[in-house]
Amino acid sequence: MGKIISVANQKGGVGKTTTAINLAASLAALELKTLIVDADPQANATSGVGLDPKKVEFSVYECMVNNADAAKSILKTDIKYLDILPSHIDLVGAEVEMVNLEHREKKMREALVGLKDKYDFVIIDCSPSLGLITINALTASDSVIIPVQCEYFALEGLGKLLNTIKIIQTRLNTTLEIEGILLTMYDLRLNLSNQVVDEVKIHFKSMVFNTIIPRNIKLSESPSFGVPAISHDAESKGAMSYLNLAREILKRNQVKAA
Repeated sequence: MGKIISVANQKGGVGKTTTAINLAASLAALELKTLIVDADPQANATSGVGLDPKKVEFSVYECMVNNADAAKSILKTDIKYLDILPSHIDLVGAEVEMVNLEHREKKMREALVGLKDKYDFVIIDCSPSLGLITINALTASDSVIIPVQCEYFALEGLGKLLNTIKIIQTRLNTTLEIEGILLTMYDLRLNLSNQVVDEVKIHFKSMVFNTIIPRNIKLSESPSFGVPAISHDAESKGAMSYLNLAREILKRNQVKAA
């Protein structure tokens, strides 16, 4: 039985998609069968593993709105052990189309129900909003990773997200847990980065991952090559950090890498 983890933060530019792609690729590198679910209409996770979203025939949109078979919509990536359920620009309209559907918050859970047995980990890249699609992702998940950038206003909006998670835990998904808060875009040279790290650790203590993701050129440029950082430059600081994060998650979940 696999574990479904959402990567969520309604704030844009916090390294959410970067985390989803590189964490999934790192888990795959450790020989764990991993699926990325691209639940963002921008489809950056889809293009980030080398697929053209415009050429995607069946996406997460069809699975949620038209009850298409998710297993048949999954595409293989060039990385062994890593598959993707892609996104498409059509997902923008899904929230409006789903408004009148019964159990609309559980459409993604229904779509993914048969996939948990086929994968060790399912990583959902959420859109930068707290709309119906993100609520669907959190309702379908076992846990959530919250990326927080080491910059000014880092904690802004975090309270709102944690409040949404509480509501979902109460009404839609009682078993949802916070996998951890992940500090991203860390710059060793900046006092501000160190202040944010201290502040987040004081506030959230053991909820914060030990692994901190640095600002890294290879991480930034790998999406333009359509590959995760581990395929672009496996020895870069960014790739090594996500590999450490993957190991930390395996340790927390008592899962052994191959």
